[in-house]
Amino acid sequence: MASPRADSPADWIVGAHGMLGSAVTRAAEIAGHTVHLSHVPWGDPARAVEVLAADAQRILTLHDDVTLLWCAGAGVVATTPEMLAVEVETFRSFMTELDEAHLRHRESRVRVFLASSAGGVYAGSAAPPFTESTAPIALAPYGEAKLANEEAVRRLADHGVSVLIGRLSNLYGPGQDLSKPQGVISQLCRAQWQRSPMTMYVSLDTTRDYLFVGDAAQMVLAGSHLLSAEPDGTVVVKILASQAPASLALIIGELRRVSRRRAPIVVGTSPNARFQAKDLRFRSEVWPSLDHLASTPLPAGIHATLQNVSEGLRR
Repeated sequence: MASPRADSPADWIVGAHGMLGSAVTRAAEIAGHTVHLSHVPWGDPARAVEVLAADAQRILTLHDDVTLLWCAGAGVVATTPEMLAVEVETFRSFMTELDEAHLRHRESRVRVFLASSAGGVYAGSAAPPFTESTAPIALAPYGEAKLANEEAVRRLADHGVSVLIGRLSNLYGPGQDLSKPQGVISQLCRAQWQRSPMTMYVSLDTTRDYLFVGDAAQMVLAGSHLLSAEPDGTVVVKILASQAPASLALIIGELRRVSRRRAPIVVGTSPNARFQAKDLRFRSEVWPSLDHLASTPLPAGIHATLQNVSEGLRR
């Protein structure tokens, strides 16, 4: 006998062990949401799709209102095109499986949030600050992969799945994977704590938008709530950013002020530097009611990041 379907909405989070996914999971649980997590063997792409497809079938059998919050993604700007291609193909294959699962459960409302990269997709665009109206132009294979994922998720709308594509600016805060060559604030905090030089491959007047991960999680959940009020099959692109740009020089100065130490920095060269735009400022024109959730001041966010990094390095 089949289990009764739950009337309450459910959040299904993929990538819950990552920086954004863990923050979204905590926020959803604190808010009292019903949360499902997927434990995906990412090292085996075929098996990963099988696990995700089985989870889709199970969750859509249990609930008649499901929001998939896709926070997964191991790629960074320095990731090889071959590895990014595998990641994109895994996502595309799963989108096909999700579409088929939804067709088997047409009575269910399904929404998808996709975490994309504002920096990746606008790196080659002209005339910042960039908005949702700006034509996205990627510079690196990483940005091209993000645009490919966006294209794949949009296709779900043909069968009534609503989609929110969240183009996130530079995330920072507790939970950054320090083994990845990304997250300049966390990397600077590590260099500060270990007193080991960090090599900078771009000029100190390079401008970025830094979004505290806890604020990003609140924006993701609030955006998903707004999406639920839209007609089925709606696709929304929203830039999730602090909209308060900061140069690397400013970041280094704030870290010095917070830690009362000078950051050990050396200047170097890298072939990946050509993929780094000098000015990545953003101004969102979509769903402005979400923007106030980016409320953590940069000094407070840097302090929280420094504490988290130092605690991790003590272990």
